[in-house]
Amino acid sequence: MDLFLAISQGIGVSVAPGIRAFLPALLVGVLARANLGVDFGGTDYSFLESTWWLALLVAGVGLTSLARRRAIELPVILAVAVAVVLGALEFAGSLADEGYSAAPGWAAGAVCALIGFAAARAFFDRVAARVSATDRPEAASFIELYAEAAALAVAGLSVLAPPLSFLALAFCGWVLFVSRRRSAAKYEGLRVLR
Repeated sequence: MDLFLAISQGIGVSVAPGIRAFLPALLVGVLARANLGVDFGGTDYSFLESTWWLALLVAGVGLTSLARRRAIELPVILAVAVAVVLGALEFAGSLADEGYSAAPGWAAGAVCALIGFAAARAFFDRVAARVSATDRPEAASFIELYAEAAALAVAGLSVLAPPLSFLALAFCGWVLFVSRRRSAAKYEGLRVLR
């Protein structure tokens, strides 16, 4: 794999934990353990496919699922920190897998995870607001399922078809642009009333 494909893969596997943290990192670790599209073995990031790391990610999935079921809102700063760390590790591991320096992956992975986090928050918060405005409260339970599926799709496709990760990054950018534009338009209307 050349540098372009390693960067492509790194983008996708770091955007995905921004959408939902633990499940995409778990999928990448399982794929790496099976040597399907990625293999962290022989690098400083070989722990990303180790049994203890995968067990830790399973525990993270379980704890966040339990918190959601009990309607416990986790602090945003904690969610951002987990997403950034996982995104940075995954991007750096993708570069190291191909023999490139992992150092740029730390910064790039953190940025991609932040973009994924901000876009997912804007998108799914807007969807939740629309759903709560309807008379179908049971639809709200599916929002988390869709978020998890989106994160898994981004991670899996980024490993198996790395250039597709640019579509995920572009979609995140578009969501942020539209969200910002709508927010500005809302406040513009308030300025007119003065």
